[in-house]
This record gives sequence, structure tokens and C-alpha cells, in this order.
Amino acid sequence: MKKEALAKAPQGADFAIFFTTLVLLGIGLVMVFSASYITSLETRGDAFFFLRRQGFWVLLGLTGMFFLANFPYYRLRKFAPLLLVINFILLLAIFIPGLGVEVNEARRWLGFGGLTIQPAEFTKISLIIFTAAFLSRKANKIYDFWQTSFIPLLVLAISFGLILKQPDLGTALAIGATIALMLFAAGMPLGQFFGLGLLALPAVIYTVFAEEYRLRRLFSFLDPWEDPLGTGYHIIQSLYALAPGGLFGVGLGRSRQKLYYLPEPQNDFIFAIIGEELGFIGAVTVILLFFILIWRGYKTAIMAPDSFGCLLAAGVTSMIAVQSLINIGVVTGSIPVTGINLPLISAGGSSLFFTLCSIGILLNISRYCA
Repeated sequence: MKKEALAKAPQGADFAIFFTTLVLLGIGLVMVFSASYITSLETRGDAFFFLRRQGFWVLLGLTGMFFLANFPYYRLRKFAPLLLVINFILLLAIFIPGLGVEVNEARRWLGFGGLTIQPAEFTKISLIIFTAAFLSRKANKIYDFWQTSFIPLLVLAISFGLILKQPDLGTALAIGATIALMLFAAGMPLGQFFGLGLLALPAVIYTVFAEEYRLRRLFSFLDPWEDPLGTGYHIIQSLYALAPGGLFGVGLGRSRQKLYYLPEPQNDFIFAIIGEELGFIGAVTVILLFFILIWRGYKTAIMAPDSFGCLLAAGVTSMIAVQSLINIGVVTGSIPVTGINLPLISAGGSSLFFTLCSIGILLNISRYCA
């Protein structure tokens, strides 16, 4: 640990991370309103319903981000066990009658009065902090699988199983990929890394084939037009949104696919509306903004003054990168449909809040970089 770097008064946070986050939030607010105002007006009698809700979570998330940007990140290490316990309590509470909220045959939320939260979003940040804390303490033993990698992987496996039970395969896989990237960043031997990948592959294949609807989604991804009104519907409507966008788009607010063709366009498929209304230029701009955020995040990890900060920054950045790649891949028909939103842009509550809190941690780490 570079104690002298931690002892110094922290400098200014990485401006590129901060500015890019604000720009993506601004795009998200505009696009959530554009994607939802007509259907929201007709179904809820309030065209500003989703905009107000998104604005509330943006303000709440920015509060969390500014707090954590000024909270010394290295102090989070001692909270790792507590966060892990809270994580498992929340994941188990979903299955308690009266607490868990079921929507479309999925039980992924906890209800408190009129407020709902998604525990899996808290799982992301809690597992990242725990894994970073554990691996940083065992940095000199990283070649010993049983003393280092085994415990984070065991915690991941339990969390993975509980999230899969909801069911939410997309989020479970995203968390798994993030922890795998953290193990790689920690210096896990390549033989162990690829060996674990080969061992995990049959389990993932079994998970997909064990549920008929997942299998249908896989085959619909290969040929969505085989079942255009069923499993291929989302992909087809997403492509129909992207196609007319051209270079500059059909114009902000003028999307046709948001008019009951593309279900919930303000959520998982908001990138399709961006492509339709803002065109290739708008879609590429969003991708470049994510590229800048990810690039600066990994640079922060490289420049971090200690191994805990390095792994923490790598974990936060990897989660944003994995989610962005999955969401854009789904929208463009490059991978099978799964329920992963676009960070900082898609309409959401707990997802947006915990993403901004994670970026706050990343900003704090950047303040200690030389």
C-alpha cells in the first residue's frame, strides 16, 4: 500500500468521469421523457410521470454520489462484511410473503409502502467492495486458489443462485462477469482463470436449457422472425426502431416504435429509441461517452494508490462496462434478450441510485491518484 499517497490531502476528482456521468444523466432524462410521455399520458393521465420519477432518483443518486466522492474509499474495507450480510438478508427477504413484489412472474423487488427496491442492484456494489477488500488482503497469495479466489467465488455462487431464483439470469451473469474481471485484475493465474471459465460454462449452459423460456429466447435470437409475435418480438421491434434512424434520426420526440410497438421503451430498450430519434450520430455519441467513462475508470484503477482502491475501481468500472455491452448487444440483436438496463440512461430507481453511488466511490479513488 502506498501509505504516503493515502496520507496526502485528496486532490480534485477526475473531471472526465464526473462530466461524462452528468452528460449521460442528462441524456437519460431527456430520452426517458421522450420515450414515455405519450404512453404515460394515455395510460396514467400524466405525461411527466416517468420524468418526475427519474428526476427523483437522479437527485437521490447524485446525493449518494457526492457523499461517497468525499468519503475516504479505504474506510469502506471495514464495512465489507456488514454489506455482505445485508446483501444476503435483502436477497432472502424477496421470498418472504408480503415483502417480495412479483411482476410478470418475476420476484425481484422489495416493497416498502409505495417504494420498491431491487436487492440485486445492492448485490453488485456489496460484492465488489467485499471482493476488493478480501483480495487486497491476500494480494501476496493470489496464486493460492483456496486462500484467495475461493471465498469470493463462493460468495458469488450463493448470490448467483439467489438472484437466479428470482429469476434474473441477466443480472446474475453480469455480476459473475464483473467478479471474474476483478479476479483477473488481482493477478489470478491465467491457468486458474480459464480453467474456472471452462468449469462455469457447463453450468451456464444447463441454466439456459433448464428453463423453456430461456431456450426459446436463445433460438429467437438466432432467428427472431421465426416467432415474430412471441419470443422474437422485442428484437424485431428494436431493429425496426434502429433502422429508420439513419444518420441523424427521425427527430427528438418523433419515434414511432414507442407508440405501443416496443414494450417499455424507457427501460431496457431505450437505446433503440435513441437510435431512432437521434440516429447513428446520437447512438455513437452515447457509446463514446460510455467509452470515456470506462477508459477513465480503468485508468483510475491503474493509478490507485493501493490494491484495494485498484480492485474497487476495476470492479465498479467493469460493472458499468458489462451492463452497457449487454444492453447495447441486446438492442442491436447481437446477443439474446435479457433484462439489463443501460446504466445512467434507462428509467430506473435502485439501479440508477446504486450506479451513481458506485461512481461516487470511483470519483473518490481518483482523488488519491498521483
